Amino acid sequence: MNRFIKISKISLILVYLVILAGSLVRMTGSGMGCPDWPKCFGLLIPPTNEKQVEWNKNQQYNKGIILRYNGELIVAKDDFVSKNEFNYTNWHPYTKHDYSEFNATKTWIEFLNRLIGAIAGLSTLLMLVFSLRFWKKNKIYSLVSLLIVLGMGFQAWLGKTVVDSNLLPYRITIHMVMALLIVLGLIILLFISRKKTIPIPASPLMKILAISAIALTLFQIGLGTQVRQFVDLKMHQQTSEWLNPAPLKFYIHRSLSLIVLMVHLTLFWMLLKIKLNLRIFNQILGLIGLEIFTGILMFYFDFPFSSQPLHLIIAALLFGAQSLFILRIIVK
Repeated sequence: MNRFIKISKISLILVYLVILAGSLVRMTGSGMGCPDWPKCFGLLIPPTNEKQVEWNKNQQYNKGIILRYNGELIVAKDDFVSKNEFNYTNWHPYTKHDYSEFNATKTWIEFLNRLIGAIAGLSTLLMLVFSLRFWKKNKIYSLVSLLIVLGMGFQAWLGKTVVDSNLLPYRITIHMVMALLIVLGLIILLFISRKKTIPIPASPLMKILAISAIALTLFQIGLGTQVRQFVDLKMHQQTSEWLNPAPLKFYIHRSLSLIVLMVHLTLFWMLLKIKLNLRIFNQILGLIGLEIFTGILMFYFDFPFSSQPLHLIIAALLFGAQSLFILRIIVK
C-alpha cells in the first residue's frame, strides 16, 4: 500500500506541474510552438533554430517532416533527398490549421509542457499497475486508477484538438477543466487509501455550502481562461491596456471571487461554532487570499511577470484543497 500511495502522490504532483507548465505556455504565448501533435514539426526532438524548419537543398527528409515554405506549412509525403530546386510534388500542405510562425523558445516551452504531461501519464499508468495488487481485497483502487488513466488519455487527445484548432478558447477551457477532474480523481484515490480520520460533524447546510463553493471555483477557473483569452488578443494587438475596456466576463469573474470568499468565511464561522480548527480549511482560506492578491496584481499592475501562472496554479491548488475538505465532511 505504501508504494501505491507514494506513486499516487507523485502522480498528483506531476499533474499539478503539468497545469503549471500549461499556464507558462499561455503566459508566453507558446501554445502553437509545435504546430502538430504529438510530434513537433514531425520530429521527436523539436528544432532549435529556424534553418531546421526551412527547405534546404541536398537534405534528407523523412516522411511526415513539417517545414515552413512561402508562409505556409508543408508535410513530406515520403522519405527523400531534396535536389537543387524545390519540388512541390514531394510535399503536401498541412491542412489542420494555417499557423506557421516559428520561435525556438516557444517551441521548446510547448515541448517541455508535453514532456511533463507524458511523464505524468506514465506515472498514473504505473499507479494503475500497483493498484491491481488490491483487486481482490478492494476493487475501488483499481477502478479509480483506471478512470484516471483513461482521463489522462482523453486529456492528451484534448491537447491535440487544442493545437489542431489553433487554440480555440472553449477547447482550452475544456482542457483545463479535464486537468482539474484528474486532480479530483487522484485526491479521491489518496483519500480512500488514508488511515481513518476523525469524522467531521457537518450539518446539511455546511455540505451544501462546501459543494457550492467548489462548483463556483470550477466555474471561476473556466471563466478565468476566457478572460485570459481576451488578454491574449490584446497582447497580439501590442497594447499595454490589456483590460481597458474590460469585458463583462471579467467583472463577473471578479465579483464571483468575492462570493467565493464570503461562502468560505461562512464555512469558517460554522466550523468555529463546533470548535473545529481544520488545517485543510485554513489552507483553503490562505489560497483564496493569495488568489485575490494575484488577481489584484494583474489588474492594477499590468500583469507582472509570473502573476498569471501563479494565479492559475493557486486556483488549481484551491480546487484540490476544497475537494479534500468536501470528502472529509461527506465521507465517513
